Amino acid sequence: MDWSDLAKQVIGLGAPMLGTALGGPLGGAAGKILSEALGAPAPTPDAVQATLPQAAPDRIAEAEARWCEAIRAEAETQRVAITETQSTIRAEIAASDPVQRWWRPAYAFELTAECGALWAVLVHEFWTGDVVTINALVGATTLLVAYWGFRFGVLGVYVSGRTREKVCAATGQDGPSVIDRLVKAVVKKK
Repeated sequence: MDWSDLAKQVIGLGAPMLGTALGGPLGGAAGKILSEALGAPAPTPDAVQATLPQAAPDRIAEAEARWCEAIRAEAETQRVAITETQSTIRAEIAASDPVQRWWRPAYAFELTAECGALWAVLVHEFWTGDVVTINALVGATTLLVAYWGFRFGVLGVYVSGRTREKVCAATGQDGPSVIDRLVKAVVKKK
């Protein structure tokens, strides 16, 4: 026997939230609360099944109330955690820490200088006709494409993230992501 086997019976006895929980992934936790409220000899589906026919309605109501309180407590815990996380994010956005504020622009400037340096080398080698260096660079094309693809990808994520930070700081709400805007555009066309 499984906790989900008791779900319909518990719902029929007047505990719809507890019964629904018994049929879902939290069945074990709900079953433990039910077995404690009923005074079952063991917190197992079989023991609770044997106890249910003689259970007083106030015991079922108590189990339902305990389950609702457990869910409320979990929801409050999650609410506090989310509030703290958002508070931390807002504090980081408003922080004037130079490392936090300057590492991404420094990364962008360094990447730009790196690209410029490669182009300078290429132009110089074409100008002087140094075929060995040009062949080495052509041979490294796959590596360079992968390397710069990753580097520019990081820069793109930074630009997108920084824009969202600024929108959040200005409005107090997170700005829509690219996917959100794409979904809105597709829905508008219909």
